[in-house]
Amino acid sequence: MTHRPTPTRTSTTAAALSLATAILCLSAAHAQTADHRQIEVTAHLQLSTAHPANLPAAVLWLKPITPGLAILPFVPPRTGYTLLQKDKMFSPHLLVIPTGSVVMFPNADPFFHNVFSLFDGKRFDLGLYEAGKTKAVTFSRDGISYIFCNIHSQMSAVILALPTSLYSIAEPDGTFHVANAPDGEYEMHLWVEGEQQPILDRWVRRIKISAANRNLGPIVLDHAPQNLKHDNKFGQPYDQPRKTIY
Repeated sequence: MTHRPTPTRTSTTAAALSLATAILCLSAAHAQTADHRQIEVTAHLQLSTAHPANLPAAVLWLKPITPGLAILPFVPPRTGYTLLQKDKMFSPHLLVIPTGSVVMFPNADPFFHNVFSLFDGKRFDLGLYEAGKTKAVTFSRDGISYIFCNIHSQMSAVILALPTSLYSIAEPDGTFHVANAPDGEYEMHLWVEGEQQPILDRWVRRIKISAANRNLGPIVLDHAPQNLKHDNKFGQPYDQPRKTIY
C-alpha cells in the first residue's frame, strides 16, 4: 500500500489564503468593471432664446476633488491628435485633448497657411508654411486655445486641453453624457462656443456625484452666444478679401 503524506496545517492554511486572495481579486475586478460600465453623469444645455437646432458647440468636464478616485485615462486616437487644414477650414473644428499632448497641424491645401493662437490656453505662431508641410505644438498647460490662420480670417478652431478624461461634448440637442465618473466630489466646468469667459466662469461649481445624484439638470444660458471676432496675429483687422495665390 502506498503511503500518502498528510497535508500539514501550514500548507493547508497557505492554500486557503491563496484561494481567498484570488476570489477577492476577481470580485474587485468584476466590481470595478461593472462600476465603470454603469456609471454616467448627465446634464442638459439650454438657451432661453434659441431653438435646440441652433445650439453652439459646448463641452462639460469634471475635475476630481476627492482624493484617490479611479479615473480612467484618455484613450488617444491611433494616429495621434491632428488639426487638418484643408479647403480653408480646420478639421475638426473642436478638439479635446489631455494636457501635455502634441497636436499636428498638416497643411493639405495647395497654398500657404499661418496657424496661430494668442489666447491663454496656448500661445504660439507656426509662421508661414506651404502645402504638404506639417508642424506640431505641445499643449503643456490646461486651457482653451482659439486657433486661427493669419491669412484666411474665416478659419477657426478650438482646442481644449484638459487634466481629466471626464468630459462630454454636447450632443445636437444639448445633452451631455460624462461616462465613468466614480462617486465623489468634483469641480464642474463648462465651455460654450461664442460665450464670454466671465459668464463661463460663473458656471464653475463644486458638485457631488453619487448613485442618487447623477443628473446635473439643466444648464440655462439667458442669451445666444455670438461669434467672437478676432484680429490677425499682429492685432490688426484682416485685409479685405482680394484675389491672391493663397
